[in-house]
Amino acid sequence: MATKATIYKMEIEISDVDRSYYATHSLTIAQHPSETERRLMARVLAFAILAEEDLEFGKGVSTEDEPDLWRRDLTGRVLQWIVLGQPDESDIRKACGRADQVVIVNYSGNSAEVWWSKIEPSLAKLKNLTVIDLPSEAIERASRLVQRTMRMQVMVQEGELQLMHDDDVIRFQPQFRLEPKT
Repeated sequence: MATKATIYKMEIEISDVDRSYYATHSLTIAQHPSETERRLMARVLAFAILAEEDLEFGKGVSTEDEPDLWRRDLTGRVLQWIVLGQPDESDIRKACGRADQVVIVNYSGNSAEVWWSKIEPSLAKLKNLTVIDLPSEAIERASRLVQRTMRMQVMVQEGELQLMHDDDVIRFQPQFRLEPKT
């Protein structure tokens, strides 16, 4: 019998001073049996960095043709397609053709550096692509906070993200390798 997803409930209060976005989100997050707690928290932090009222989790790991997170308008048009990890070039190009904006969020440290050095020359010309690196150490610390029910606060100011949970504060600065061209 197949192992079922683990369900997490999270309330996350986001104060993004840089984007003037302030909201509290009640999230239900399904962790696929093959997904690590590091990846789960990378998804949560990607949500916090890119938060909008209509941002939602996709089926991610369990569905090839759906992103980890996305935003769609009322007609179903994909406004933002967000993928974690290091997708291959053809998947990135396909996503850029399907969505107004594509965001790749890396969280694996040195392997992200190797991946980017190989793929950057062919992707740098894509106008709707953003690539963000999250520090591996921050993801590791955040993964130790995982509980079935969580309440966290995130503040973003002057490019620095602070994740607060109980008495623990994790501070880091996401690195934008590539931002959309206007």
